[in-house]
Amino acid sequence: MNSDSPKTAEIIAPPPFLYLTTLFIGFVFQVFLPQPILSSTLVCREVGVLLFVLSSFLARWSFITMRKIGTSGNPRETSTALAINGPFRISRNPIYLAMTGMYLGISFFTNSLWSLVLLVPLLSVMHWGVIFREERYLAKQFGQAYLEYKSMVPRWL
Repeated sequence: MNSDSPKTAEIIAPPPFLYLTTLFIGFVFQVFLPQPILSSTLVCREVGVLLFVLSSFLARWSFITMRKIGTSGNPRETSTALAINGPFRISRNPIYLAMTGMYLGISFFTNSLWSLVLLVPLLSVMHWGVIFREERYLAKQFGQAYLEYKSMVPRWL
């Protein structure tokens, strides 16, 4: 661990805030300019519940993994250990993958095309304003160990 690195990743905003704000904007559009994803609300609800439940399990598994190694899942706190086990073996960002899955689940459950469309700019903000900054921070914080991990594990899947 490098003592000269910044204390946090200096992200633009907490990821839950970004996801919830975007979801809210999508719902506002949906109320005033309704655009369904599918004509079948039942199918959308079933897909939505499945996505949300599976993503919730992934989020929980990710947080448990981080807690076991003594580090926080909060990007606004100092990372004290590099998570490379559990869901972090298949994705460098399983928590954000889970948040995206939960966002999609809610979008499908509410049959909101607007929320689905707004996912594109949300993921762009997540990439540049959160993930890119975290990666730069982790490279400074953990050096070669992080760079090796980064070369072996994909960002999303």
